[in-house]
Amino acid sequence: AGPADRETCIVLIDALNAFEATLVDDRLTTRAAAEAAYERAVERVAETKGRILLAEEDGRPVGLLVFVIDVEQPYVREDVRRYGQVADLIAVEDARGRGVGRALIAAAEDLTRKAGLVRLAIGALSANTGALDAYRKAGFGDYLTILVKDVG
Repeated sequence: AGPADRETCIVLIDALNAFEATLVDDRLTTRAAAEAAYERAVERVAETKGRILLAEEDGRPVGLLVFVIDVEQPYVREDVRRYGQVADLIAVEDARGRGVGRALIAAAEDLTRKAGLVRLAIGALSANTGALDAYRKAGFGDYLTILVKDVG
């Protein structure tokens, strides 16, 4: 994806926000939130030499993946300290289950290898069981669990 795809990316991010808002109560579902998320994704991609990928089917956008390169803490082994990270993965509702996500993940795996890295990470909300199942089927395994508690 490039600058000309800005609107398409924002629409897809907005759809992800709307979907995730059905799973958790902290998602903003405004156009401004989607625009801000897109701008942050572009910044992270530029900072890390990542990529934003669009999947199309018959000329219609059906998926988006934000790939960045991240760095673990110094206590992590050197050979896996730098790793590829799928920061966002979106497949439009009517394209789910048809291989869009798998194709985007395969592209992220390729980008990871081309960057000379051996590890690719992806995250999902714990309530998004469909995504978690799909990622496990794609070969991802549990690595880190983040727990939250609202204290305010």
